[in-house]
Parts: sequence; structure tokens; C-alpha cells
Amino acid sequence: MKNYLIIGGIIVLSACGAKKNTTTTEVVQPEIIPEAQDDKREVVRPVYNESEKRENDIIHTKLEVSFNWEKQQLNGKATIDVKPHFYAQDQLVLDAKGMDIHKVELVADEKKTLEHQYDGFFLTIDLDKTYERKDTFTVYIEYTAKPEEWDEGGSQAIMSDKGLYFINPKGEDPNKVKQIWTQGETEASSVWFPTIDAPNEKMTQEILMTVKEEYKTLSNGKLILSSENGDGTRTDVWRQDIPHTPYLTMMFVGDFAVVKDTLVKSDGSILEVDYYVEKDWEKYAKDIFGATPEMIKFFGERLGYEYPWDKYSQVVVRDYVSGAMENTTAVIHGDFLYQTKRDLIDSDNESIIAHELFHHWFGDLVTCESWANLPLNESFANYSQFLWDEYKYGENHADYYAEAEEDGYKQSAEYSGMHDMIWFAYADKEQMFDGHSYNKGGRILHMLRNHVGDEAFFEALRVYLKENQYQPAEIHHLRLAFEKVTGEDLNWFFNQWFFGKGHPKLKVDYQVDSTENVLRVVVEQTQNFDEVPLYKLPFKIEVFSGSDAKEYDVVVEDQISEFEFPLAGELQNVLFDKEKILLADIDEAKPAKSYYHQYYHSDEYKFRKEAIQEASRSKSDEAVKLIFDAMDDPFWGLRSLAIVKGRRAKSVDSDKMYAALMKRVKEDENSSVRTQALSKLIKYYKSKPEVVSLIKEIMEKEQSYAVLGKALNGLIEIDPKEGMTVAKKMENEESQDLIISISSIYSEYGKAEQYPFYEKAWKTVGGFKKIGLASNFTAYVTKQNNDIVEKSLTIYEEMANSGNMYMKVFLPNLLGQITNKLDNEATSINAEIEQLRKDGKGEVATQKENDILKIETIKKRINEILESVNKPDNVKVIMKTEEE
Repeated sequence: MKNYLIIGGIIVLSACGAKKNTTTTEVVQPEIIPEAQDDKREVVRPVYNESEKRENDIIHTKLEVSFNWEKQQLNGKATIDVKPHFYAQDQLVLDAKGMDIHKVELVADEKKTLEHQYDGFFLTIDLDKTYERKDTFTVYIEYTAKPEEWDEGGSQAIMSDKGLYFINPKGEDPNKVKQIWTQGETEASSVWFPTIDAPNEKMTQEILMTVKEEYKTLSNGKLILSSENGDGTRTDVWRQDIPHTPYLTMMFVGDFAVVKDTLVKSDGSILEVDYYVEKDWEKYAKDIFGATPEMIKFFGERLGYEYPWDKYSQVVVRDYVSGAMENTTAVIHGDFLYQTKRDLIDSDNESIIAHELFHHWFGDLVTCESWANLPLNESFANYSQFLWDEYKYGENHADYYAEAEEDGYKQSAEYSGMHDMIWFAYADKEQMFDGHSYNKGGRILHMLRNHVGDEAFFEALRVYLKENQYQPAEIHHLRLAFEKVTGEDLNWFFNQWFFGKGHPKLKVDYQVDSTENVLRVVVEQTQNFDEVPLYKLPFKIEVFSGSDAKEYDVVVEDQISEFEFPLAGELQNVLFDKEKILLADIDEAKPAKSYYHQYYHSDEYKFRKEAIQEASRSKSDEAVKLIFDAMDDPFWGLRSLAIVKGRRAKSVDSDKMYAALMKRVKEDENSSVRTQALSKLIKYYKSKPEVVSLIKEIMEKEQSYAVLGKALNGLIEIDPKEGMTVAKKMENEESQDLIISISSIYSEYGKAEQYPFYEKAWKTVGGFKKIGLASNFTAYVTKQNNDIVEKSLTIYEEMANSGNMYMKVFLPNLLGQITNKLDNEATSINAEIEQLRKDGKGEVATQKENDILKIETIKKRINEILESVNKPDNVKVIMKTEEE
């Protein structure tokens, strides 16, 4: 039994905000608009979201800040060194959102007050004279940042844009450490300091943070000075002398532990690598982040460009508004990263750690010059996950997760629509943070790597980084770097993949001409050409005939392409796209024996996966053999799939399946495989005493929480009473995943006495896992009496007030389930009251009316909770239940 709530990557949000030089009309294609009175027609230009016009450049920003925790405000002093970009300037316009501006001065031999205008979005400063491009000038601004008063927006990837966050500022929540952190991307840094908040701006910085002595601080660059002030406060000075863009500027404050790590660089110098965590998690910090130094070394060597910054720190924060953020040298992660050593047996977050680290080359060192060019940041960070998996765990492992990334893009495109990768026509910049910029971009880079070859691919990346270091860039810079290295005009590739939308759909037909002893392969591109390009696709085809296997390089570039290959005997199989490189939907029809053949004759994960799926549809000897062979596959993902797909093989040879499953549970090194095997043992063989004994042995000895949770589910099915007793004993385990498993069990079998478990779990489970807990809690509540329902509303009120946008999105659905329960009860009670009155039992009927009154009281509170939730506009939520 599984009761998971999955966000399928499809929470699509719109946010509004003012911005200099930004078009806000939503016309995305040229339109010819007929006028009513005459036949004249007006041609409307399409939207083009250009890069920020650079009138002035910030050279250096110095910030002196202190914090008002009670009011959740920042008191700031900003000293900003500026120069005109090219043309002479007599005015400076800074982004400064929702602030109180107290003073604006020119810093010279003597400070001079400057006239200025402020509209809540932009601070427009009239300079004392006209400055030429050879000149520099310095402005000084005293201000108060008030993020809690900012009209908050957000996106699918970043749920809020108020820039500065005070978490548990009054210390009212004993389960949450007080902390302050920032989130600058996309353009939210200007909520807490005045700046030119655009991705094509680059500056150095210095931040002086005054905090209580017990707090640790973190920011970009190095801590160069820390001094006590004699009043219980301390001022820390963080300085970064290498330029980066303002959205990467970060601060953190909190009573945290700092766990030290290091990396020896190629010149023998030591790079500081630090992990900031809550003190309760200090003992697990190196378990969570321990791969970081190896990643830094690996990426630097792979790119031919050593890590360019002066430290690398990571901090885990509460109530984070995204997954993680690549702030230069000071990465922020959400609290889902907290895992015990036992949690890490089942899953880790190395891909996220790699993603944010890789941004320090692609995004921090070289930054997209406009949000339309965001794939220059995010596609590379996405692809870093593949590079790390490939290096550390092998190609099959990398391909397994790459397939999930590809599926994520296709799902995003299906529900939210296709658009160009470099998308100048977006209605809002936040729309760029989707399955195109991330998932699709990673797959495009993999195709580019395959086309040019590994040596050229990584040399071109080195050239791109060197030629554009510490500068903004656009997609053409990347193309030119590849052309410089390869000597090939690559406009065809970049035009179709980066300036086009969608992906190819290929219908493949195989025809054997026995007279000429050749194989004809006919490939038709069937995508909608009104929206999607006609693609040029270079790839490989491998033909197996007789005892021969021959590989051919082909290029599909017409709507219908035909190829002929000689046969050395009977056709055994064709591996279309032999290296499984193409981002495409491929429709091909092959006999079952060809799929079985490819399991044994290909190393590619996807080909072997297809073979297992095909074999699962048959009870033939060949199919059954393949399933059992796949249960011993070298790659854990295919072993797991074979177990899931083994139903027909089990019906043919139940004893062999039983033995194979027992072997997997007892011997497999991968906990996911053990979990799947145990699930099938419980499903098919739970009546066997050996299975019951195995489950009890697992409950005593197993370290994997995933396997343990599955065993607990099995025990519940076999003996609910004993299972509930064991679940009770496990309630205090540290694992949030196990707590979710127990909450699922209680949602089905729990009584009133299980309610305190949910109260405690609500305080201990964090991050996105809280959504799964909320779903299970609601399933539990709908099975309880109305005293429990009424009591539960306190937790739902906490959901509404949590500030977690995703939780608010799901809250109406959860409360709707409870409302349905109450409505059904009310219908039943009203019918009972009517019958009681007919039977002359008016006194009993009157007592029953009290139950109706209680239901109405509960529903009134539910409506009040719903009214307090400001559900974001234009939100699309896809919910589904995942079963094995």
C-alpha cells in the first residue's frame, strides 16, 4: 500500500513586478489586427524581452547591515562605486523595492546630498554633474529594507521574491532555529539592497553584518575581519574581490555549527570547504556533503578550468523558497538535504550538490546576460548531474536519471506548452525556470557532446569559460566557442535546438529486401511543422544480421529519409540510435525476439529496459528467461524493473521467482532493489512462514529505512495488531522517510490514539516531505470521529499560515476531502433525524441535531482557513498516486 502525493513538476506560477526596459504585453507572435471602420490592418511587433540596457555599471558595492528581528527589517548603508557604461550620464537609476530611503549622498572630498526620486521600485538619483565613461563616482544610501511588506510573487522554481527572510524571528517555534537568509534570483536582491538588479551586471562586494555574538554569519567571498562591539554584538566583514552578478549576493545568520573540510588545489594551496548546519545535524554534515571536495576537483579537471573562487561553503536553511541556490561561494540548500547516515543508504542529494557547484562555472563565472538566455546557466547545471553520475557511478546510472530528466521536460511541455529554449517572448521572466531551461537543456548538451566528441566538447567549454570569464554571455558565445574548436558551422544545431521549440517525432519502418539482401530503414519526421522545426539528426544505427554486427553513421534531415544496409544473413535486430542520444519520440515496430536480442547485445540502459518491458508481456520461454536474467543484471535499476515486471514470469515458474526474490532481499547491495523484492514477496508469498520470518528478521536487523518501511507494511498486512505495535515502537526514529511510512500506515489503520503521532510528526518533518505527511494525515482524519476532525484544524491552520506556497496550493484539496466526509455524514444524519421524527422519537432526533451543529461549526472553521490562504494565480497542479 502506498499513498504518495507527487508534484509532477507541473506547478506553474505567474508573478508580476515592475522592471526597467521590460516589455509587458503578452503578444508572442506577429499579429495583423483588422480595424473595424476601414480595411486597414496594423502589424504588431512580437514580444522581445531584451537584455537590460547598461547605462551605468556598478564596480563595487559595500553594505553595512544590521537586523530588526521583531519587525523583520534590515537597516542598511550602501556605498556603491559606479561608472558610466559608455555614454555620459547625469543620472543613476537603481532597483530598490519596497524600501524606506533615508539619505542619498555623493561621496567625494565632502559628502554632498543628491536629489532623488523614489517610487517604491526604482531609486532615481540626479548626479551632481555629467560623468564620462572614464569617470567613476560613489553614492552613499541609508535605507531600511522591509521584505515583509513587499508584494510577494514567485515562480515554479522559486516560490517567493521578497529577497530577505527572517525564519522564526521571535523564537516562538521551539522546533525551528532562528535564522536569516537571502534569495536573490531572479531580481529579489534589490528588496534588501539598492543595486542594478540584472543578470548582465557584475560587481565586487563587501558586506559588514552586525549580529548577536552567538550567531554565525555567511556571505560571498572570505571572512576578512570579525570584531566584537562590546554590546553583545559582533560585526563580521565578508569580502569578495572577484566580480559576480547581484542576484548571487547572499547573507546568512544563525546559531549553526560550521563543519570544516578542505581541498588541495593544483598549486598546493588549500581551498576552504565548509558546511553550515543546525547543531543537531553536525554529526551528519560530512555524510551529507562529503563528496563535495571530490566534485570540485572532478569538475575542474573535466572542464580544464580549476575552481575559480576563494572558498566553497554550503548552508542548509529552514522554510527555503526553492530547492537550492548557487550563491557564489555560499550555496543555500533547503532542509530536505538533512539526512542521517541511515537515510543516505536509500537516497542522497549528490545531484543537487553537483548542480549548485557546477553553477560556479556556468552561472557565476559566466552568467546569462538576460533571462531569455537562462539555459546557459541551468542547462549546464542540469548536465553536471549526468557528468557526476557517469564519473562516480557509471553510464547506466547516469542514463537512468537522465531519462527521468527527459520525461520531466516532456511532461512540462505537455501541460505548460512548448517554447523556444532561448525564449525572448516570455510573458514573465519567471516562466524561464521550467523543464526546458533545465531538463531539455541538459539533454541537448548531451547530444552536442555526442556530435563533436568528448575532447572537442570539453575543450569548447574551456574556451567558452576562458573567453567570457566574469562576464555576461548569450547563447551565440557558446556556439562561437564550439565553432572555434571544431571548425564546424553549428548554426544548424543551435537554431533547431536552442532557437526552436519541441522535439522530433520519428516513425521508423524496417523493410527487408531478401532479393537484394538489404535492409531498408525509412524514417519519417511526424512532428507538427507549423510549430516544430524539421530537424537535422546525426546518430548511429547498428544492424545485427547473421553473426555480424555493423554500425553506421546516418543523418536524418528530410521529412522522409531512407537508408539501405547490407545484410550478412537473417536480420536479428536493429538498434536505431545505437547510443540512445536523441531527444525524440521514436515509434518503431519490432518483433519480440529483436527486443530480447538487444538485452543481451547492448550495454545501453534504455535498450535493455525496453527488452525487459517487452518480455514482461509474454510467458514464452525466452521472455521468462530474460526476466530472471534481468533480476541479476549488473545495474540496480534494471534489477528493480525486472522485479516489478515479473508477474508473468512468476505465473510460469513460481518457485523460481520465490527463490529469486528471496535472493534479492537477502543479498542485493541496493536498498531500492531489496525494497521492490520484499514488496513482491509480501504480495505473492506472504502466507509462507519463511516470508513472515524474513520480515521479522528485517525489522530487527535492517539498516535501510526504505526496506524497513516495506517490511512494516508487510507485517501490517499479515498481522495488523503486531504491525501497529511495532510501528508504535518506531515512531521516534530519526528518519523522516520512515515517519512518512508510519503516517501512511496510520492513515489506514490508525485510531484516535495515533493523533499525537501526527502532532509530533508535523513538527519534525520538513521540506517537501511535509506535503506527503499532510496527505496521509488527511486520509487519517477522514476516518476519525468529528472530535478528532475538529482537533485537526489546528494543524491545517498551521499549513495555511506556514508561508509555504506549495502547502497552500494543496490545502484546498486536503480540506475538500474533509468537507466531503462531513457532507456525507450530514446527509446520513439528516436522513436519520427525519426517520426518528417519523417514528415519534423527537427527543433523540433533537440530540442528533447537535451533531449537525458540530459539523456546521467545523465547516465554518474550514472556510475561514481557506479564506486565509492566498492561492497563487495561474497555478496548475497535477496530483497522482504512484503505485508499483
